[in-house]
Amino acid sequence: MKPDIHPEYKEINVRCACGATFTTGSAGGDVQVDICSNCHPFYTGKQKFIDTAGRVEKFQKKFGGDYFKKK
Repeated sequence: MKPDIHPEYKEINVRCACGATFTTGSAGGDVQVDICSNCHPFYTGKQKFIDTAGRVEKFQKKFGGDYFKKK
């Protein structure tokens, strides 16, 4: 590897919208994320709508509010 061309790898803080924080390594700076393993439905087992740019409202407007109700 060539010397002096690689960025410095350092510990950074990652902050989630749910309030959780943890440290990891990166060449960049601190990171703010929308979802982490503490609040993600796959890891928690809880259903949770994560709306980005009004996608849930757009879906409900297109298909109606009772789209998922059993018949």
